[in-house]
Amino acid sequence: MPVDTEPNDPASPAGGILTIDLAALAGNYRFLRDRVGPGVTCGAAVKADAYGLGAARVVPVLHRAGCRTFFVAHLAEGAAIRPLLGADSTIFVLNGPMPGTEAALHQAGLVPVLNSLEQIAGWRALAQRAGTPLPAAMQLDSGMSRFGLSDDDLHTLLAEDAPLTGIIPQLVMSHLACADEPAHPANHAQHAAFQRLRARLPAMPASLAASSGLFLGPEWHFDMVRPGAALYGINPTPGHPNPMQPVVRLQARIVQTRRIGPGTAVGYGAGFIADRPSRIATLAVGYGDGFPRAIGGRGHAILPAQPETPLPIVGRISMDCLAVDVTALGDIPLAAGTALDLIGPHHPLEDAADAAGTIGYELLTGLGARYHRRYREDTLPQGDNG
Repeated sequence: MPVDTEPNDPASPAGGILTIDLAALAGNYRFLRDRVGPGVTCGAAVKADAYGLGAARVVPVLHRAGCRTFFVAHLAEGAAIRPLLGADSTIFVLNGPMPGTEAALHQAGLVPVLNSLEQIAGWRALAQRAGTPLPAAMQLDSGMSRFGLSDDDLHTLLAEDAPLTGIIPQLVMSHLACADEPAHPANHAQHAAFQRLRARLPAMPASLAASSGLFLGPEWHFDMVRPGAALYGINPTPGHPNPMQPVVRLQARIVQTRRIGPGTAVGYGAGFIADRPSRIATLAVGYGDGFPRAIGGRGHAILPAQPETPLPIVGRISMDCLAVDVTALGDIPLAAGTALDLIGPHHPLEDAADAAGTIGYELLTGLGARYHRRYREDTLPQGDNG
């Protein structure tokens, strides 16, 4: 594992260590690509800095694993990764162009997802000024009421004599609101709406499924799937075993330990009061690092050498630290700098998110910049063109 320092190395200044397994990431991409089979393109959502894990490191790994289609949310995200990819790759901007940014988006080598009549008009105007049609994707609102052309918008657009003049359609897409609930009736309703709406447009490749939608079945795959969360190890099938490899491990280092007696309070607001003689470890990670304040009193940490013993997080989480009750470890030495897992092989991301009352997406993308980041590449294949 190529790292600058190990977690317990006193030379490491970081209070927290975020380890990203790039080999697992590549394996997850290949697993999803192979699940949809031949004839269906598997893209990758790398928005929000690759879900907080670092697009500069993630994107080349996905390209090496065979991915050639990438999705970001904003122009700046796409411009940042464009130099990492060759001409063989397409980057779609999901939010489309903000007014006045059409030329910058095109000059950056990006393809907008056009979500509204206004965005379509802006893109067509740019094509007219350029004297050549320009590539774009189109999004349809199949029932989520978030992005895309509504039924009425589509009617207005198609009432024009040449509605797509200046546009080279690359993809028509929509997004499922309830894909993580396979039995939800909205899935079939959106599938039917998407089919009905896209039939009114010229033939072009279609995409409906992201991570969870990919697992609904082949009829949801169309011509392209665009997983995001599943690539990074988040379970796309809630309520069932996670088919994805874990990608992230989050560790916090001990600053100090102390023994306290019954009736002793820990943390702000005296939110925890010991009811027995206890041993408390203070860890150098807090909500300033993106570890949720809401997890205080609900979550736990793990000493890797004792994975069967959950160690409760007690009291309120502070900006720069949190407290863990390590009494159950007895007299096991816990020197300053010792790393405990907040997310890891024996404490999945979803479990930590559940304890915080949130979802893995939010917890993952919120992890801050203060962690010492280690990228594991020791088992990464040198090339795979899919």
